[in-house]
Amino acid sequence: MDKILNKSHIRIKEKAADWEEAIRKAGAVLVEAGSIRPAYVEKMIQSVRELGPYIVIMPGFALAHAAPCEEVLKSDVALITLETPVEFGSPNDPVSVVLCLGCTDSTSHLDTLSGIAETLLAEEKMEEISRAESAEEVLRIMSGETDVPA
Repeated sequence: MDKILNKSHIRIKEKAADWEEAIRKAGAVLVEAGSIRPAYVEKMIQSVRELGPYIVIMPGFALAHAAPCEEVLKSDVALITLETPVEFGSPNDPVSVVLCLGCTDSTSHLDTLSGIAETLLAEEKMEEISRAESAEEVLRIMSGETDVPA
C-alpha cells in the first residue's frame, strides 16, 4: 500500500463546507505534487455535476476522479479525511474520506484501484481511516498492521 499512497499525499481532518470543496482539497494535494493541473480538479467536479454522486462508492467514501486527459501529468493518488463529513447526495452519505485519483490513461489505474479497493472494502477500515489522527496512522491501517488501538 505504501507504493500506492505516499505519506506526503495524505491530509487529515481537512475542513470542507460541501462536496465541491472536499474534491478541491483532495485535488489540491495532487496539484501541489505536480501530478495534475488545476483544470483536472474542475473536471472531477464537473463529472459529479453531470453524472451525479457516482464517486461515493461505499459508505463514507468518495473516489474523486475524471477521465484521463492532458491535465494529468502523472498517475497519482491522494487521500484526505474530513473534519466534518459532507453530503454528496448519495445513499452512502455522509462522506468522511475522499481519495483523489489522477490517471494518464484508462488502464494503468486499474492495479492502483484494485489495491485500494481491497483495503477499503472492509467497512471497519473506512471507519478507522476516518478517525485517524495522522498520515502515519492512515498508512498503518491501509497496510493491515494491527498495532493501531481500537
